[in-house]
Amino acid sequence: MLDIGTKAPDFTLPDQNGTEHSLSEYRGQKVVLYFYPRDNTAGCTKQACGYAELYPQFKEKGAVVIGISKDGVASHKKFEEKYGLPFTLLSDTERKVIEAYGVWQEKKNYGKVSMGVVRTTYLIDENGIIIRAQEKVKTADDPANSLNFI
Repeated sequence: MLDIGTKAPDFTLPDQNGTEHSLSEYRGQKVVLYFYPRDNTAGCTKQACGYAELYPQFKEKGAVVIGISKDGVASHKKFEEKYGLPFTLLSDTERKVIEAYGVWQEKKNYGKVSMGVVRTTYLIDENGIIIRAQEKVKTADDPANSLNFI
């Protein structure tokens, strides 16, 4: 996980429509950057729908919401359409950004150890500096906690 006060690593990834996005294009705005394990799983759906519900309030505060997982563009598109998600989902199939942000870690599930994305949310300020970093976030609470912090 990256430390508060450090510069957020820039990246370029495709969204659910195949359009490339770079973190640097959001300079001047606050960015809620959340990493999640997989599209269409119970926890990830709850978290994404929570962000969708609060999205107008994030926009009012001048913030953008971006979700990143290692799922492909087509998976993100289905996820977006199924739940009407109004924000950007980025596809990091090669895990370059996931690893740069320190969220590819060893996880334990029912006693089995494997590598995977640890659900993590970063808040990045208008200058590209990390001002909040939350690891192992609770899916139901993360959107409201992020909004309250802004």
